[in-house]
Amino acid sequence: MNTTRIGVIREGKVPPDMRVPLTPKHCKQLQSLYPHIEIIVQPSPIRAYKDQEYLDLGISMKEDLTDCDILLGVKEVNINDLIPKRKYLFFSHTFKKQSYNRDLLKAILDKKIQLIDYEVLKNAKDKRIIGFGRYAGIVGCYNGFLTYGLKHELYDLKPANQCADRKEVEEELKKVNLPNITKIVLTGYGRVGHGAREILDLLPIKEVTPEEFLTESFDTPVYTHLELEDYYEKRDGGDFVKREFYNEPSLYKSSFPKYLPQSDMYIPCHYWSNKADFIMTRDDLKQNNIRLSVVADISCDIDGPIPCTLRPSKISDPIYGYDPITETEVAFNQQNAIAVMAVDNLPCELPLDASEDFGNELIKEVFPALVLEDSENIIARGSQTNLEGELTEYFDYLETYLAGEE
Repeated sequence: MNTTRIGVIREGKVPPDMRVPLTPKHCKQLQSLYPHIEIIVQPSPIRAYKDQEYLDLGISMKEDLTDCDILLGVKEVNINDLIPKRKYLFFSHTFKKQSYNRDLLKAILDKKIQLIDYEVLKNAKDKRIIGFGRYAGIVGCYNGFLTYGLKHELYDLKPANQCADRKEVEEELKKVNLPNITKIVLTGYGRVGHGAREILDLLPIKEVTPEEFLTESFDTPVYTHLELEDYYEKRDGGDFVKREFYNEPSLYKSSFPKYLPQSDMYIPCHYWSNKADFIMTRDDLKQNNIRLSVVADISCDIDGPIPCTLRPSKISDPIYGYDPITETEVAFNQQNAIAVMAVDNLPCELPLDASEDFGNELIKEVFPALVLEDSENIIARGSQTNLEGELTEYFDYLETYLAGEE
């Protein structure tokens, strides 16, 4: 079998991202699993894993990756760094027609690059097979409790990005001291939601059903994890049908506002379609009986289903306040303000752990199809472009986007 050269590129996006698609141990593991693979790493001063850690395991390192067949990164690649007629894997943020990356996709086509986007890689059951969602949930939920402690002056957690790794994050959680009346609501059951649960399960917080959450009193902190049917209902009063909701969300309306008088903190981890009802409105937050004081918006849909999420926040300054009456941003510690944590690149706060988790998925779910036989067309269906400079049949809907028509 001919040698396949795989290059791990240096992340070039600003602000810098310290994550890697493959750790040094992953590179060593892959070369053992697939003897026909040679991995070459481009030097980088910003990676969470240092250059010497790759070199210590015998991984080749050089600046020029033009002789590589496949190139792996994490975030969008700078246009000037793209090598023509190669296969690239990274998060391009183009398949939803993001206007800010239109020029990137145009350049990829011009340079006849096969773009394999992590975000659209799915198995035969149409389920995503790789992503950083788990660590978005873990870090975002941790940040939610950090925010709650600051908002109510209860305790002070070390920011996740200042922790060495997840182990230190878990040690910090021992400082969390919640009033017994604290009630928390969580939405979303994908990777993100389950990641958030990993943090909740480390705390002395009892899980209760949505009905119990709404109707009963407790003498210990509690949380409830909502299914879609718990916060959306059929407009005509009919039964909730999940497949129908996904296909025609406009047939349903949000019933989430009933949780607002019962919730101190809300952790949104859901995927939201812009065809669906907003989960809550600005008017909902103006009601006198609202007790919500913290929103850890991991989903971070701006000016969308969560009205207090006015903008994404930064890792260096993760919290802002929302005044429900004036509908404006204020200091988060202002008395009537809702404290909002809306960092949109959460896995970057724990780059070592997030990279380890991502690389494990990459080796298990993607590499067999990438370097051996793609029997389920995983790579084909996840390729937005081909080596002929064309959109693939799965992404021909992007023609109008590329033409600037939408």
